[in-house]
Amino acid sequence: MKNLKLSSELTLKLDLQSNEEVLLFSAFDIERSRLFFASSSNFIYSAQLPPSQIHQKERVCSKTSLPTEVEPMDLEPGDFITAFDYLMEKEALIMGTSNGQLLLHTWDGNATEVVGRVEGGVKSIAPSPDGDLLVVITGFWQILVMTHDWDLLYETALKDPPEDVDVRDTTSSSSYPFESPISWRGDGKYFATLSEAHSSSSLHKKLKIWERDSGALNAASELKAFMGAALDWMPSGAKIATVYDRKAEMKCPSIIFFEKNGLERSSFSVDEPMDATVEIMKWNCNSDLLTAVVRCERYDSVKIWSFSNNHWYLKQEIRYSRKDGVKFMWDPTKPLHLICWTLNGLITTYNFVWMTAVMENSTALVIDGNNILISPLALSLMPPPMYLFNLKFPSAARDMAFFSKNSRYHVAACTSDYSLCVVELPATDTWEDLEGKEFSIEASSSEIAFGSVRHLIWLDSHILLCVSHYESSHHSYRFETSSSKDGLHGYYLQEIELVCSEDLVPGSVTSSGWNAKISNQVPLEEPVIGISPNPAKRFSAFVQFDGGRIGEYVSKLGITKGVPEPYLQKLDYNMGFSSSCPCMSVVPVYDNGILRPLIFGLDNNSRLHVSERILCNNCSSFSFYSNSAEIVITHLILATKQDSLFIVEVGDILHGNLEVKYKNFIHVGKKKRDEENGDSINIWERGAKMVGVLHGDESAVILQTARGNLECVYPRKLVLASIINALVQRRFKDALLMVRRHRIDFNVIIDHCGWQSFLQSATEFVSQVNNLTYITEFVCSVKNENITETLYKNFISIPCSKDTKDIQTRDFEGSDAKSKVSSVLLGIRNALEEQVSESPARELCILTTLARSDPPALEESLKRIKVIREMELLGADDPRRKSYPSAEEALKHLLWLSDSEAVYEAALGLYDLNLAAIVALNSQRDPKEFLPFLQGLERMPTVIMKYTIDLRLQRYESALKHIVSAGDGYYADGMNLMRENPQLFPLGLQLFTDTDKRSEVLEAWGDHLHGEKCFEDAALTYLCCPSFEKALKAYRACGHWSGVLTVAGLLKLRKEEVLQLAYELCEELQALGKPADAAKIALEYCGDVSSGISFLVSAREWEEALRVGFMHRRDDLVAEVKNAALECASTLIGEYEEGLEKVGKYLARYLAVRQRRILLAAKLQSEDRSISDLDDDTASEASSSFSGMSAYTTGTRKGSSASIISSTASKAREMRRQRKKGGKIRAGSPGEEMALVEHLKGLSLTTAAQRELKSLLVALVMLGKEETARKLQRTGDGFQLSQQAAVKLAEDTISNEIIDEKAYTLEHYIPKVRGEVPLSEAFLWQSKVLLSP
Repeated sequence: MKNLKLSSELTLKLDLQSNEEVLLFSAFDIERSRLFFASSSNFIYSAQLPPSQIHQKERVCSKTSLPTEVEPMDLEPGDFITAFDYLMEKEALIMGTSNGQLLLHTWDGNATEVVGRVEGGVKSIAPSPDGDLLVVITGFWQILVMTHDWDLLYETALKDPPEDVDVRDTTSSSSYPFESPISWRGDGKYFATLSEAHSSSSLHKKLKIWERDSGALNAASELKAFMGAALDWMPSGAKIATVYDRKAEMKCPSIIFFEKNGLERSSFSVDEPMDATVEIMKWNCNSDLLTAVVRCERYDSVKIWSFSNNHWYLKQEIRYSRKDGVKFMWDPTKPLHLICWTLNGLITTYNFVWMTAVMENSTALVIDGNNILISPLALSLMPPPMYLFNLKFPSAARDMAFFSKNSRYHVAACTSDYSLCVVELPATDTWEDLEGKEFSIEASSSEIAFGSVRHLIWLDSHILLCVSHYESSHHSYRFETSSSKDGLHGYYLQEIELVCSEDLVPGSVTSSGWNAKISNQVPLEEPVIGISPNPAKRFSAFVQFDGGRIGEYVSKLGITKGVPEPYLQKLDYNMGFSSSCPCMSVVPVYDNGILRPLIFGLDNNSRLHVSERILCNNCSSFSFYSNSAEIVITHLILATKQDSLFIVEVGDILHGNLEVKYKNFIHVGKKKRDEENGDSINIWERGAKMVGVLHGDESAVILQTARGNLECVYPRKLVLASIINALVQRRFKDALLMVRRHRIDFNVIIDHCGWQSFLQSATEFVSQVNNLTYITEFVCSVKNENITETLYKNFISIPCSKDTKDIQTRDFEGSDAKSKVSSVLLGIRNALEEQVSESPARELCILTTLARSDPPALEESLKRIKVIREMELLGADDPRRKSYPSAEEALKHLLWLSDSEAVYEAALGLYDLNLAAIVALNSQRDPKEFLPFLQGLERMPTVIMKYTIDLRLQRYESALKHIVSAGDGYYADGMNLMRENPQLFPLGLQLFTDTDKRSEVLEAWGDHLHGEKCFEDAALTYLCCPSFEKALKAYRACGHWSGVLTVAGLLKLRKEEVLQLAYELCEELQALGKPADAAKIALEYCGDVSSGISFLVSAREWEEALRVGFMHRRDDLVAEVKNAALECASTLIGEYEEGLEKVGKYLARYLAVRQRRILLAAKLQSEDRSISDLDDDTASEASSSFSGMSAYTTGTRKGSSASIISSTASKAREMRRQRKKGGKIRAGSPGEEMALVEHLKGLSLTTAAQRELKSLLVALVMLGKEETARKLQRTGDGFQLSQQAAVKLAEDTISNEIIDEKAYTLEHYIPKVRGEVPLSEAFLWQSKVLLSP
């Protein structure tokens, strides 16, 4: 589905030496882009082709004299050139003459060398593709194969020479110079020839295929009526193209394709008169275009065909005058660059470009010779060469333009006879009636000639814009006098106004009555590469000049009154491209709410340009998608050379970071993707091209495979964009249909703007869909997950509007996200009851909403079924009965949606034994399982039946209520129920009003709490009974000594009993590690000062111990306190000195380990294969392996992934084990470095230690031991400073890769920490009077 469009042409003129001289042969120098020509006068002409981007005024003139170099060939009298080619390996021309000379001519050195002579003259020569061999056919019909050193490799006979022809006769030899063609296969292993058969009096010939190395005949065709010397082997090697002369069959010539084995493969007709001849035929270098010169009675034409889906399309036809004797060659390296030349030295180069035949409304208009085949892909995806209907023009269509707006459709085409045809098509809803029809199109009438037209576009329904070329040789046969009469020469930007004198008949195709006139002409000073209409401005178009510069053309109809008429003005450079882009498209987009045009272009180097910047460097094709009826573009779809399809949002192009989001448009393989990428998909068939899209709700991309058939894909990103667009427009039914068709999760309808917002539209949703089957399917798919943040987070990037989110927050503030399912289904259920009339289907849908709620509302569902069942039992006279399904159908529907066991339990929960039995029967339960149970329930009293059912369903609160209401006879059952389910005790206190029963409940509750070791709660519960003995035991069990002694007072214990209890509490508290509490009891309840002070010394409450000793004037006890304080101070001094040594040892060890690890890391980075050079998996393993190395690892970095995972898990376990063991460090382990840091941090003084230390210092000073106190403070201060300095040093070095041994020392860091002492709370325990000077 592509059309071959002429992008640019350049006409050049060779100055020949005489008027009688004509050009016979041509050759091409690929390296220097030079053309060589050999003339009938034995002159060699050299012409340098200009670069593709030269902005010169001369390029747009109709005929430009090309700077040429001419060299005469010094041949023998009567000798002339009969064969001509260029040898790239020799950088010289090879020529053969009628006398048999083989000449090697070096152009730059102007030297000619005779490299050989053959008898009979040279008929043709052909170098092999690799340049190693040269094939020569002599006048004696011998094949000579020579090496590049001119050694004869072998010689074989092509055919016997004609008896009546003397090859040495110049006259006879010149009459058939092209009768011996040679064509090599692309790989150079075979070559083909065309020659007459031995002793054959007819004109039939044979196609022969020869082997390269041996010269053996590989295959030969049957005798056929081959025409002339048209023979060319496809460069890819698949086909050999020849021509059949079918005059004997009264038919026009046919192009025939042969295989390597000499068998005919396929053919097609050239569609010209019977007397037409095909003289020259060649493939382009890509093997996708076949070109031939077809000579007719009135003109010569250069025809270009393309093959797709087993059909040959005539894509271009260029007509020349018969006297021009046109010939051509394809550029050997540029597949769309055609070079034509005439006998009199006129050279025309054509640059073509493939353009998609699918228009913006998804209608395909494929050019095939005289026909334009029309296929509306939005109606049906018809594979080519099929089509809906076709338009038949007077001659081959060269360019066409399509206009569609407001249900008006126009087609304009310029043809090879330089006519302009206009067609008006009916509305698309009537196109199905045109299926299979062919409409003959008339040319529009015009008083003046339009010239050679290209870049044809519509500005409006009656205005065309194009580039016209006047006074071109190849259309002079038709307009020989028109250009000179009008005085027009060169290239013009031409505006054509159309008027139709006939009215359009509805449902028909109108092509007659069109009159065209030129309303404006602007001469062009530089070549035009492309023209595109401006979608944001009427009667305006963007014109691209060679080099990528953009200009804007404005018709006089689009110019405001009072403003001068600048028909063509150049735009700013930021609107143009950095290079010429033959494929140019201008699309309308919204930029911050303003409609503006956006210019895209694809150059010959596969770079996609967007205005002044390059979007993608490997683009093969691109198209656009719009989800709106106005065709305002929302997405760019581009295909890359790596067969990936990218979906790009226009907002990202205008404002986004494309390089990061789209990974520079390089597809990431599955191996390197952890999650699905929503911006690109793989094109499943290599070489498939994108030809168009289906806009709106269709959201499809049309691909054409290499073999030609069409495939339609639906990228999920486009589908979701179209669904959300429909939801924003509140087209719920359309959105639901798209969700079903593309198998999208139904929750996207709810989640795109939040389920709270959907609740407001639930009624409208049900009303629009109006299909209970679809609604039921929707209800069954609702789930609590927000799929826009999970499943489709990589596909959906269209945020909900801020206003909508504000509404959600205001109206549903405090709503729980987990209530989404129940809330949405409740909204749907209410909408069903309001909008849909009663019917069995509606009732089943409502049951579905109840069953799918979270949690399922099974009891409510069963209540509705129970109502239906009661109506059935009352009889069939109830008119409402017809509006409901049968109870059995409803119950089966509910069982299908829910777990049968849950439904059965819900039926039991309604205490309806009959309903429970029906549920059990319909759920295929064994009657032996449920009937005895139900029968037993039926025999029970109602309250006990409900109690039994509640126990079975574990509804303990309801069971307790029922058993309490059953009376005092079941009081024990109620108590047992509460003991088995302690959470019922609060409810039991509410249900039991009798004081004795409440006390029993409280005591049972207290026993439970005591068993759970909640002693304080148990004690309070016992006090409520009251049960003081149990309360005392509970308080004593938790060590609450004040509570114990208080309850002892409530029990009114004797003084001796209280004293005994106090002594016991002292022992228990001392054992529990609470000597301070024990001291308080000993002093207050026991009156034992000695024991009290002893307990205070154990608690290190030095100041309090001294106060009590002095209060009771016990000097002996004060002396004990003094001795204990001095002993404690001595012990602490020793501990701090030992801690200081540990700090130094741990820090030195840490620095050594850290230094060694840094050196090891540097060594690993210096290896030849660094981690960054590995693939993702290997790099992951290497990094994991490195992180697990200890500072002493010397082994290899290689290892299996299993061992790496194991080592990582072992490391984690080791770290946990070390923490549990209190910091044991294993030397050389991977975690040693961090363990050392943790140990250093663990050596710090705790808050309790600081408080005890401060109390000891005060006591020592009070006891007159000032020096001891000073020494203790100095030692503690030194230890604390060293510990904090070591921690700070470790924290500074753990993130650095370089360790300065001089800077990172403890001596260097201690002054830093000391400077922070006045601001640190960690040093508040120190006394200023004890500070060292």
